[in-house]
Amino acid sequence: MSKVGVIMGSKSDLPIMQDAIDILKEFDIEVDVDIVSAHRTPDKLFDYGSNAHKRDISVIIAGAGGAAHLPGMVASLSPLPVIGVPVKSRNSIDGWDSVLSILQMPGGVPVATVALDGAKNAGILAAQILGSSNKNILEKIIEYKETLKTKVHESAKSL
Repeated sequence: MSKVGVIMGSKSDLPIMQDAIDILKEFDIEVDVDIVSAHRTPDKLFDYGSNAHKRDISVIIAGAGGAAHLPGMVASLSPLPVIGVPVKSRNSIDGWDSVLSILQMPGGVPVATVALDGAKNAGILAAQILGSSNKNILEKIIEYKETLKTKVHESAKSL
Protein backbone atom coordinates (compact mmCIF):
# COMPACT_ATOMS: atom_id res chain seq x y z
CA MET A 1 0.00 0.00 0.00
CA SER A 2 1.26 3.47 -0.86
CA LYS A 3 1.42 6.19 1.71
CA VAL A 4 1.98 9.92 1.74
CA GLY A 5 4.59 11.54 3.93
CA VAL A 6 3.40 14.80 5.46
CA ILE A 7 6.23 16.77 7.01
CA MET A 8 6.45 20.24 8.43
CA GLY A 9 9.17 22.49 9.76
CA SER A 10 7.66 22.86 13.23
CA LYS A 11 4.65 21.86 15.29
CA SER A 12 3.21 25.34 14.77
CA ASP A 13 2.59 24.32 11.13
CA LEU A 14 0.30 21.44 12.17
CA PRO A 15 -2.99 23.41 12.18
CA ILE A 16 -2.44 24.14 8.46
CA MET A 17 -1.00 20.74 7.56
CA GLN A 18 -3.89 18.98 9.30
CA ASP A 19 -6.02 19.79 6.25
CA ALA A 20 -3.77 17.56 4.10
CA ILE A 21 -3.82 14.80 6.70
CA ASP A 22 -7.61 14.93 6.98
CA ILE A 23 -8.33 14.80 3.25
CA LEU A 24 -5.86 11.95 2.72
CA LYS A 25 -7.52 9.97 5.49
CA GLU A 26 -10.88 10.72 3.87
CA PHE A 27 -9.51 8.94 0.77
CA ASP A 28 -8.28 6.05 2.99
CA ILE A 29 -4.66 6.83 2.21
CA GLU A 30 -2.09 6.03 4.87
CA VAL A 31 -0.28 9.11 6.16
CA ASP A 32 3.14 9.28 7.78
CA VAL A 33 3.41 12.58 9.72
CA ASP A 34 6.64 14.05 11.10
CA ILE A 35 8.39 17.28 12.00
CA VAL A 36 11.55 17.77 9.97
CA SER A 37 13.20 21.16 10.27
CA ALA A 38 15.50 22.11 7.42
CA HIS A 39 17.40 24.49 9.67
CA ARG A 40 17.27 22.89 13.11
CA THR A 41 17.51 19.18 12.20
CA PRO A 42 19.48 18.98 8.93
CA ASP A 43 20.61 15.41 9.63
CA LYS A 44 16.98 14.30 10.02
CA LEU A 45 16.10 16.19 6.83
CA PHE A 46 18.87 14.41 4.94
CA ASP A 47 17.80 11.01 6.25
CA TYR A 48 14.11 11.64 5.53
CA GLY A 49 14.67 12.91 2.00
CA SER A 50 17.14 10.17 1.12
CA ASN A 51 15.13 7.29 2.53
CA ALA A 52 11.40 8.10 2.30
CA HIS A 53 11.02 5.95 -0.81
CA LYS A 54 12.49 2.99 1.10
CA ARG A 55 9.68 3.33 3.67
CA ASP A 56 6.86 2.86 1.13
CA ILE A 57 6.17 6.58 0.90
CA SER A 58 5.08 7.49 -2.64
CA VAL A 59 4.52 11.26 -2.38
CA ILE A 60 5.84 13.82 0.09
CA ILE A 61 3.91 16.90 1.20
CA ALA A 62 6.22 19.38 2.90
CA GLY A 63 4.90 22.48 4.64
CA ALA A 64 7.07 25.31 5.87
CA GLY A 65 6.89 28.99 6.70
CA GLY A 66 9.37 31.82 6.59
CA ALA A 67 12.39 30.95 4.45
CA ALA A 68 10.64 27.60 3.73
CA HIS A 69 13.63 25.53 2.62
CA LEU A 70 12.09 22.21 3.66
CA PRO A 71 10.20 21.30 0.45
CA GLY A 72 13.09 22.19 -1.85
CA MET A 73 15.72 20.47 0.23
CA VAL A 74 13.62 17.30 0.47
CA ALA A 75 13.07 17.45 -3.30
CA SER A 76 16.82 17.74 -3.84
CA LEU A 77 17.36 14.51 -1.91
CA SER A 78 14.35 12.38 -2.87
CA PRO A 79 13.32 10.64 -6.09
CA LEU A 80 9.66 11.08 -5.02
CA PRO A 81 7.28 13.85 -6.09
CA VAL A 82 7.25 16.65 -3.52
CA ILE A 83 4.35 19.02 -2.99
CA GLY A 84 5.23 22.21 -1.13
CA VAL A 85 2.80 24.02 1.12
CA PRO A 86 3.85 27.60 1.92
CA VAL A 87 2.71 28.35 5.45
CA LYS A 88 2.02 31.89 6.61
CA SER A 89 3.85 31.79 9.90
CA ARG A 90 4.08 34.48 12.55
CA ASN A 91 7.56 35.50 11.37
CA SER A 92 6.53 35.58 7.72
CA ILE A 93 6.39 38.55 5.36
CA ASP A 94 2.67 38.13 4.54
CA GLY A 95 3.55 34.60 3.38
CA TRP A 96 5.34 35.79 0.25
CA ASP A 97 8.72 34.67 1.56
CA SER A 98 7.35 31.14 1.94
CA VAL A 99 5.58 31.13 -1.42
CA LEU A 100 8.64 32.31 -3.33
CA SER A 101 11.04 30.05 -1.42
CA ILE A 102 9.03 27.02 -2.50
CA LEU A 103 7.93 28.19 -5.93
CA GLN A 104 11.26 29.42 -7.33
CA MET A 105 13.11 26.11 -7.57
CA PRO A 106 16.04 25.65 -9.95
CA GLY A 107 15.75 23.44 -13.01
CA GLY A 108 16.08 19.78 -12.13
CA VAL A 109 14.60 20.09 -8.63
CA PRO A 110 10.83 20.42 -9.09
CA VAL A 111 8.44 21.11 -6.24
CA ALA A 112 4.73 21.25 -7.02
CA THR A 113 3.55 24.28 -5.06
CA VAL A 114 0.04 24.96 -3.81
CA ALA A 115 -1.41 28.22 -2.53
CA LEU A 116 -0.45 29.82 0.75
CA ASP A 117 -1.85 27.59 3.53
CA GLY A 118 -3.22 25.31 0.79
CA ALA A 119 -2.57 21.98 2.52
CA LYS A 120 -5.99 20.57 1.55
CA ASN A 121 -5.13 20.98 -2.13
CA ALA A 122 -1.73 19.40 -1.48
CA GLY A 123 -3.52 16.37 -0.05
CA ILE A 124 -5.88 16.18 -3.01
CA LEU A 125 -2.97 16.47 -5.46
CA ALA A 126 -1.08 13.71 -3.65
CA ALA A 127 -4.19 11.52 -3.85
CA GLN A 128 -4.52 12.26 -7.58
CA ILE A 129 -0.87 11.27 -8.13
CA LEU A 130 -1.51 7.98 -6.34
CA GLY A 131 -4.84 7.59 -8.13
CA SER A 132 -3.12 7.63 -11.52
CA SER A 133 -1.98 4.06 -10.77
CA ASN A 134 -4.51 2.94 -8.13
CA LYS A 135 -8.12 2.45 -9.26
CA ASN A 136 -9.54 2.48 -5.72
CA ILE A 137 -8.05 5.90 -5.00
CA LEU A 138 -9.05 7.13 -8.46
CA GLU A 139 -12.68 6.17 -7.78
CA LYS A 140 -12.60 8.09 -4.48
CA ILE A 141 -11.22 11.16 -6.27
CA ILE A 142 -13.98 10.94 -8.88
CA GLU A 143 -16.60 10.62 -6.15
CA TYR A 144 -15.10 13.56 -4.25
CA LYS A 145 -15.20 15.77 -7.34
CA GLU A 146 -18.82 14.78 -7.94
CA THR A 147 -19.71 15.94 -4.41
CA LEU A 148 -18.05 19.29 -5.16
CA LYS A 149 -20.14 19.65 -8.30
CA THR A 150 -23.31 18.68 -6.42
CA LYS A 151 -22.63 21.29 -3.73
CA VAL A 152 -22.31 24.01 -6.35
CA HIS A 153 -25.57 22.97 -8.04
CA GLU A 154 -27.36 22.91 -4.68
CA SER A 155 -26.00 26.34 -3.81
CA ALA A 156 -27.17 27.72 -7.13
CA LYS A 157 -30.67 26.32 -6.59
CA SER A 158 -30.90 27.98 -3.18
CA LEU A 159 -30.35 31.47 -4.60
